[in-house]
Amino acid sequence: MDFEVRKVRKAQGAKKLHREREEYFRLMQLGYSNKEACRVVGINLRTGREWRNGRTSPHRTVAPALAPRTPRSTASRYLREDERIHIADRLREKATVRAIAAELGRSPSTVSREIRRNRTIGTRGQWYYRPHAAQARADARRPRPKPGKIGQNPELRDFIQEHLTRRWSPEQICHALRRQFPDRPEMHVTHETVYQALYVQGRGELRRELAKALRTGRARRRPHRQSGKRQPRAVRDMVMISERPAEAADRAVPGHWEGDLIVGTENKSAIGTLVERTTRYVMLVHLPIDHTAPNTRDALAETVRTLPANLRRSLTWDQGSEMAAHRAFTIATDVPVYFCDPASPWQRGTNENTNGLLRQYFPKGTDLSVHSREDLNAVAAELNSRPRKTLGWETPAERLSKLLAA
Repeated sequence: MDFEVRKVRKAQGAKKLHREREEYFRLMQLGYSNKEACRVVGINLRTGREWRNGRTSPHRTVAPALAPRTPRSTASRYLREDERIHIADRLREKATVRAIAAELGRSPSTVSREIRRNRTIGTRGQWYYRPHAAQARADARRPRPKPGKIGQNPELRDFIQEHLTRRWSPEQICHALRRQFPDRPEMHVTHETVYQALYVQGRGELRRELAKALRTGRARRRPHRQSGKRQPRAVRDMVMISERPAEAADRAVPGHWEGDLIVGTENKSAIGTLVERTTRYVMLVHLPIDHTAPNTRDALAETVRTLPANLRRSLTWDQGSEMAAHRAFTIATDVPVYFCDPASPWQRGTNENTNGLLRQYFPKGTDLSVHSREDLNAVAAELNSRPRKTLGWETPAERLSKLLAA
């Protein structure tokens, strides 16, 4: 221990015992009793009690307590004092961490972390858990804002700034710190600490211009949408793919289609794609103006109405806003529309494969509005006359002709 009891034991007079008081309250925070702390610091028990509780006269407080009393925790996300008392009691009974966590309705990691953070280490290396001292430590750590670790350590700050300048990512820097300084925990930070030092204004821990060295180049964090703040879907009254007839899933009966849009540069132009699940027959939908919901509905209805009635059984689409008018489309064509689950393109695997083939004719990043209806028909005819392995090397046009003849 660095603290040494003063050699001169006479009265100090007007001189304040600053070092003794600081050491006394540090020991109290560590869980020492008043008697133990007074013995270590070298003061009288009565002096320790006066420092802790304040010395009062009949009319006014002469010496207020130097240790501020922090309010007890009441939020459910934090351990309360009664829970810490329960932990201490059960630890004395040699209960396991998992048993204690189950009794409190907490995660075992919460209880384990609480014991590790707030336990008291004795002079001989043994540890014991004091609930009231643990509560005081937890309350003392909670106030915000706190000085950042990077701003308090110039060596750490210079290391991070140097490697950010070399365009290292924060995660790479953090792992390099642990490898280069394995025995110095003051040099260990997480990548989130580095990001906060860059993004949080007012800290001044890292130079703001270093944010340009990040791969994103952003000087502020991009917020992630929370589930409770998501915008309502543009497509209402959807019928999900789970309600689609079983005959569509096994491809036994023709007439079930999958559809989507392939979009051009800056999403300003698009072409509608329809592929029949059984025969892989392709039809392309001309969208010369835009791909808003009304225009997409009208163009799809015009294309589907050219099919015979026995080839108009269902249409499967993703949850794109271009199908917001799906109910009007169903009324106009008598074709029900089923929607895939979010982020599940494999539920329209045939259409996704067909879109990949179409990119040979309509590359990404090009203007698709320059293609006329005749151009689209020519591309569809070429695809439908191409032999397909999945059809036994028949073409989609041949397979469709056989089914219609049967």
